[in-house]
Amino acid sequence: MDDEQPQTGMSASLSVVRAAVVLAVFVVAVALLVDVGTRPSVSSAPSSAPTTVPTTTPTTAGAGAGASSTTTTAGASSTTTTAAHGHKKGAASTTTTTIAPSSVTVAVANATSTNGLAAHYTTVIGAGGWKMGTPIDAATTEATSAVYYASGYQEPAASIATTIGVKPTQVLPLTTATPVSGVTGVDVVVVIGADLASTSTTTTASS
Repeated sequence: MDDEQPQTGMSASLSVVRAAVVLAVFVVAVALLVDVGTRPSVSSAPSSAPTTVPTTTPTTAGAGAGASSTTTTAGASSTTTTAAHGHKKGAASTTTTTIAPSSVTVAVANATSTNGLAAHYTTVIGAGGWKMGTPIDAATTEATSAVYYASGYQEPAASIATTIGVKPTQVLPLTTATPVSGVTGVDVVVVIGADLASTSTTTTASS
């Protein structure tokens, strides 16, 4: 009987120790679980700053505005527009009106002592479709031929001058100083001088 009492006390002591160990393990496990549950999560993917690529597109505005440029940034989009407020004058426009030869009256005057020059050049010029008047004589003799034009008929006069070989500097406005009388209402007056007289004589002889 005395031997059984110590064995019973030892078993009770072992049970207490085991219970304490189990309790300690349980407490540690709970503490670990709580710690894992409350720990902040860490993202494994590294964050990278957005890459900005500036793109500049020049834009040319109309005649009254300067050049404007637009800058676009990829990622966080932002657009910046800069316009220079210039004051440029537009290109000067020139309108040329072509006058039909059939509507232009032309008179040829002989300012030399050579007969038949006015009639000859009337035929030459008339071949271009101009409305020819009767050949006449000039009031004076002239060494240099000239083509005179009424207001608004400079272009036809220049064309006729080219046809008969008169220099551009001899295409002049029709005034009272023109050495021809009786040409009121005529659009273009051609005065044949000595320079064209020799040309006309040579041409006639050759033909």
